[in-house]
Amino acid sequence: MKRAALALCLAASWAMAQAQTAPRTTIRVGVWTLWHDRAVDLAPASGATVRLCEGCAARPLAAIKLRVSNDRLSWLDPQRKTISASELLIAGSYKISAHGESLTLGFPLKITVQSGALVLAATLPLERYVELVVAAESGAEDSMESLKALAVVARSFALAPAHGHADFDVCDSTHCQWVHWRTTRAAHAAALATAGESLWFHGSRAEAYFHQNCGGRTAAASEVWPKGHAAQGWLVSRPDAYCQRAGSSEWSATLLRAELTQALAAAGLVAPGWKTLTVEHRGESGRATRLLIGSTGISTEDFRLAVGRTLGWNRIRSNWFEVAQQGDGFLFHGRGSGHGVGLCQAGAAEMAREGRGYREILAQYFPGATLAEETTGAAWLDLKGQGFTLESSSAGDEAFLPALSLALSEAESRSGNTPRSAIALRAYRSTPAFREATLAPGWVAAFTEGDRIALQPLRILDARKLLASVARHEFLHALVEEQATAQTPLWLREGLVEAWSGDARRAPKPLLTLDQINRTLIHAASEAESESAHQAAGWYAQQLLDRYGRAQLLEWLRTGVPQSVLFTLQSPDVKAR
Repeated sequence: MKRAALALCLAASWAMAQAQTAPRTTIRVGVWTLWHDRAVDLAPASGATVRLCEGCAARPLAAIKLRVSNDRLSWLDPQRKTISASELLIAGSYKISAHGESLTLGFPLKITVQSGALVLAATLPLERYVELVVAAESGAEDSMESLKALAVVARSFALAPAHGHADFDVCDSTHCQWVHWRTTRAAHAAALATAGESLWFHGSRAEAYFHQNCGGRTAAASEVWPKGHAAQGWLVSRPDAYCQRAGSSEWSATLLRAELTQALAAAGLVAPGWKTLTVEHRGESGRATRLLIGSTGISTEDFRLAVGRTLGWNRIRSNWFEVAQQGDGFLFHGRGSGHGVGLCQAGAAEMAREGRGYREILAQYFPGATLAEETTGAAWLDLKGQGFTLESSSAGDEAFLPALSLALSEAESRSGNTPRSAIALRAYRSTPAFREATLAPGWVAAFTEGDRIALQPLRILDARKLLASVARHEFLHALVEEQATAQTPLWLREGLVEAWSGDARRAPKPLLTLDQINRTLIHAASEAESESAHQAAGWYAQQLLDRYGRAQLLEWLRTGVPQSVLFTLQSPDVKAR
């Protein structure tokens, strides 16, 4: 991973002034929202601090056992004195433990009390939240294109104005989007590849939903949520041949009247004493939209959720079912899984398996919606260059294709490599949009991961006469990463790029060891620290190039540098050649 450093103070200020009002860049996520814990253990992990109010001074977090007492937070300090507060604000890295589960998090956490239970709300960068949703909600059948489609849907859902929570924006349960607070490399790649993209419809943000399996036909939003979804023309019912090709989705379940009575009473939907259960109305897709239970009519979606929360989500898997009474129970036979609105994950996975891209997947499940830049609604354009594709929401960026082509040609010449497949560049519309998408610090101008390059606005780089050097540098990174393996040390990958960029010969012999360089490259605390580590890596790589040549270094990218060479390289007697 490489983040190209660059002083962009004046350019960033200009971009800030030009940028339109940005959408949410962080999101408050309720943690463990299904548990309603009354006690949680807190412990510091690294640099954790605590405050008792927004204006209070921060102090180091000590391990405490936090409890609810008289609708306030209560715990014992190291002197065994009881402390009480209305809220706690945790920063840094910390560990929380409750109900037999533990999490180590590094996001700001606010803890309050509501209705006798603890409320934990973590504030995450939006893109990190999208990554966590994709990791939790995806399955073994998914590939990168279906994961990217899911990332866009998750982001579009998160950007919607409200999800029914007072103390946070979204919860970590399936009421909103499931988060199990762990990520995967594939989820990270999918979120990064689509960062800044959301769904729009006729110039406005489009709410988006997903479900596991539509059973061969999606549902209109108005079938499942009649209030407020009637005019959502992109959330319509339509046949889904891809889902059908993915395999059978039929299911059946027998539930006793006593079980259903318990679930419906717990949800406050139907009082005990009812005897009959029939489908009162069906929607366009064939799904049941209203049930008649005794003399009480209720929404089928409310029924499914009530049963799921009380009896388990594998009982009534969808709203598309027939029901028949059998003695003191009811036999349900249906198809599909989930509410059926929006993206069908089974169909999306099948589309990806058949070679469809994520944009085609989104067009299938959100007809009429467009994939657009999330701050302005401008459409993303694919501009083709020789050996690369430039993704941009600014039509004027086409003028920079010749300069980018020249930069790639120079990178190929210096490294001796050509890309096996087209390198993807994404140019962001503004400096804030770039930072929010990549989570990069303010001194970073570009960001490369694998064969994907993220760039600050091209017009800004060009105005500062930096476009050629930054683009060449990032192309070099993409070419090096194509040859490297997971075991290739970071100092060698970064160092070769520095050397081929032409700056390594001017650097003095470094004081840092290779291990120290690796650690600093991963966790640089400042621009100066990062720059020092990159210069040191470049010096070592240049020595190897001078002694062994480019062909050997390319081979070592794949196989590793021999230990004997590393020992000699770090010898005090080694001087620059």
